[in-house]
Amino acid sequence: MKRTIQILGPGCPKCRKLSEEAEKAARELGLEYEIVKVKDVKEITKYGVLTTPGLAVDGKVKAVGKVLDAGKIKEFLQDR
Repeated sequence: MKRTIQILGPGCPKCRKLSEEAEKAARELGLEYEIVKVKDVKEITKYGVLTTPGLAVDGKVKAVGKVLDAGKIKEFLQDR
């Protein structure tokens, strides 16, 4: 099953780092995935995220305002 990983943020260095870590985590798990970068502030606030970067998996917010490492992101990707 394909996982959708949303990176919620304007594209700042922290957002890019979170995106890199999410991609690394998904690759290491051998998942079929898509990374979607949500940069529009109105879209980001629809997720309830007020501090970026945010991470959502399949539309569910998992983290706000911090850059997680691949290990932590793997935990979210393995949750169903």
